[in-house]
Amino acid sequence: MVATFKIAVLGAQGVGKSAIVRQFLYNEFSEVCVPTTARRVYLPAVVMNGHVHDLQIMDFPPITTFPVNTLQEWADVCCRGLRSVHAYILVYDICCFDSFEYIKTIRQQILETRVIGTSETPIIIVGNKRDLQRGRVIPRWNVSNLVKKTWKCGYIECSAKYNWHILLLFSELLKSVGCARCKHVHTTIRFQGALRRNRCTIM
Repeated sequence: MVATFKIAVLGAQGVGKSAIVRQFLYNEFSEVCVPTTARRVYLPAVVMNGHVHDLQIMDFPPITTFPVNTLQEWADVCCRGLRSVHAYILVYDICCFDSFEYIKTIRQQILETRVIGTSETPIIIVGNKRDLQRGRVIPRWNVSNLVKKTWKCGYIECSAKYNWHILLLFSELLKSVGCARCKHVHTTIRFQGALRRNRCTIM
């Protein structure tokens, strides 16, 4: 069990990465979209199942490619710390096909280049802007089936605007990091039913 859980939030421009983080931390949402141009680091502590966990949430600007080695990672200030996190949140906009293609590419690059010894690093795919359901470009079942059965990742849809499933997202992420060494339990199973069994509170 690690002392501090390091989480990277990645996605294309305008998908709501920062909105998700700010809704989780501060319970606030702004209609004004301010592009993320530099890495932002947040250091909250949360209580889950009676235990305190320190988090390091890193909100990254859109990156062209995942750094292939430590040298490349630290040469680009926007990518620092990206290869050594304990979990990845890959966010796409359910109304934007290109944003899904972006996280599809980034996920593949993570699998091909991440640090040795992190084969169990959880990756969760997040479809944001569920409140704009009518503008969805890919059926939910198709995405969920692909992500869970083929990619072997967790999948959650949320709405940063209405704070829907934001707590569920981070509760599931904490569970997956804590159980990363339980090889007999598959990642996609660990992402189910968090709110029924666990309580997660920000301090």
